[in-house]
Amino acid sequence: MNRTVKICFLSAALTTLALPVVAQSNTPTSPDPSKTPTPITGKSIQQRKENQQDRIAQGVKSGELTAGETTNLEKKEASINQEERDMRKLDNGKLTATDRKTLNQQQNQLNKQIYQDKHNGAVQNTNDQSKVGQREENQQDRIAQGIKSGQLSAGEAARLESQQAKISQQVRADRQANGGKLTQQERNQVNREQNRQSRQIYRDKHNNRHQ
Repeated sequence: MNRTVKICFLSAALTTLALPVVAQSNTPTSPDPSKTPTPITGKSIQQRKENQQDRIAQGVKSGELTAGETTNLEKKEASINQEERDMRKLDNGKLTATDRKTLNQQQNQLNKQIYQDKHNGAVQNTNDQSKVGQREENQQDRIAQGIKSGQLSAGEAARLESQQAKISQQVRADRQANGGKLTQQERNQVNREQNRQSRQIYRDKHNNRHQ
């Protein structure tokens, strides 16, 4: 009888000792920080916008982007910038984690489009593009620099992108109407529009409104 009682007490003791182990095994472990995705910061969004502008400018300079492709890319970049502006309006000038994720996905899509356009075999006629192409590239670089420095807000960048897209579209239409070339009168017109664009970029970058 005493032996039976001892066995029961021993079994109960072992069961009690095993409970913490079972409880511990059922407790969810903390995620490994090294495997947690790094959140997208506001700076990374600015860097991506700047990078896209630089790539478009380089494509214009090299002739890898036609006027039509440039116009299309500019419109898409302007749309993303406008969406960012609207998002910030809804959250007191800030972007939520969901906003950042959405913008990053859109920039990924634009990134692929830039690559495809630059490698699709369609090239810009660069024979008479020296001044027109250089000015367009320069405007792109200035917008990119303004985005990087924070001197251009999302709204300003979107507006400048839209204006630049219209100029690019005009150049495309003029070239199509003249066998791929621009007449002197058309060059003068484009130059005047780029002068206005240049002044607008300067004003937007020096109006003390920051991103």
